[in-house]
Amino acid sequence: MPAQFIENRTYDEIKLGESAILTRTLKPQDIQLFAIMSGDVNPAHVDPEYAHSSMFHEVIAHGMWGGALISTVLGTEFPGPGTIYISQTLRFSRPVKVGDTITIKITCKQKFDHNKHIVFDCQCTNQDGLKVISGEAEVLAPSEKVKRERMELPEVTISDRWARYKKLLARATGLPAATAVFAQPVHAESLQSAVTAAESGFLRPVLVGPEKEMREVARQNGINLLRCRLIDVPHARAAVARAVEMARSGEADIIVQGDMTTADFMLRLIGPEGLRGVRRFSHVLYLDVPTYPRPIIVSDMMLNIEPTLEDKVEIVQNAIDFAHLMGLAEPKVALLAGIDTVTPRMRATLDAAALCKMADRGQITGAVLDGPLGIDNAISIVAARSAALKSAVAGQADVLIAPNLEAGNMLAKQLEHLSDAISGGVVLGGRAPIVLANRNDSIESRVASLVLALLVASRK
Repeated sequence: MPAQFIENRTYDEIKLGESAILTRTLKPQDIQLFAIMSGDVNPAHVDPEYAHSSMFHEVIAHGMWGGALISTVLGTEFPGPGTIYISQTLRFSRPVKVGDTITIKITCKQKFDHNKHIVFDCQCTNQDGLKVISGEAEVLAPSEKVKRERMELPEVTISDRWARYKKLLARATGLPAATAVFAQPVHAESLQSAVTAAESGFLRPVLVGPEKEMREVARQNGINLLRCRLIDVPHARAAVARAVEMARSGEADIIVQGDMTTADFMLRLIGPEGLRGVRRFSHVLYLDVPTYPRPIIVSDMMLNIEPTLEDKVEIVQNAIDFAHLMGLAEPKVALLAGIDTVTPRMRATLDAAALCKMADRGQITGAVLDGPLGIDNAISIVAARSAALKSAVAGQADVLIAPNLEAGNMLAKQLEHLSDAISGGVVLGGRAPIVLANRNDSIESRVASLVLALLVASRK
């Protein structure tokens, strides 16, 4: 790529009446970045709900965003490098809204030979030709010629994690509150997630475990259990047994793992007196990855270690049904493997091919399936095109089905920890949705999982 240069216009080169023009379209990220840089978090600029009730009825740009664009023209083009600001006046005529295209026109109005000052007329108009900002700038123009290679600026990524998290929590809005029984919640994170969900209004927590221990953990961590019902049992085994009993009787809608291993917890749920349903238990993980254009679902990364083809049929169908709950009418399901071609030397490729044919025959319904697909070709349009894949799924998958637990677990944790993904998971296939948790899970992730479990429970 050839080098690009930035070059100024000296005082002597600029003539009266000469102009320079810059055009920019306002994007939501521009408003966010300006707010971060300036610290101006006026809700008229950053809070859509507030802005909707304001006189403008939508978010508007900071006034000085337009002022900054005037400075851009003066400092980089006309006159350019070496220019020193002396003064600036601005008059704001109408708001700039997201999607507006602003044209900044700077015109030489006056020149002063004795001090090399120039006064520029500054006019900013929108795509309809209406004036949004006007004013005058006085600068000390450069007297020496400057031409330098243009510096490449670093890319800026704005993390809107809180907004994405709120969007997920909003899925609970309007749904009737569910009763969730927490089995052996004797650590702070489990108790706090229960209280947070209760305060949000979408959950009625029941804490089953040693009451004295639960209250002591809450006291040490400043957690108020007033909104929670406590049931005293002596140990983890009794806590799970009571939780199962409550779910089987209809007293509880959701079961949540507390302070015990996933293996011990699930062992008590899969027995004849547990919560087995018509399908195999499988775990789905919902991930909102900032670098991917849509949320993505990964299965199975928690329960099925080396699933057979028969197991995968139910894992896939569970994931499809969950995708429907998340608003996807016909999700695109990628069946992952190490390569994109079918070979008898790699069982994952044979299973993927068989699952696709089963979908063709109506044995798996409600989605478009393709596989085997490597992870790159499943989620990257560029990679899929390079591989010349003819696929309705490649490059735009909504659901990723891992060949085994090991692959699914590594994939999910990479997305969680390296990609700043918001995540929540739920176990499907039983009489009630089940939330798995461990000590490494954040409160955010735990509450997100409870929201997902509520969505599942609401459709039971």
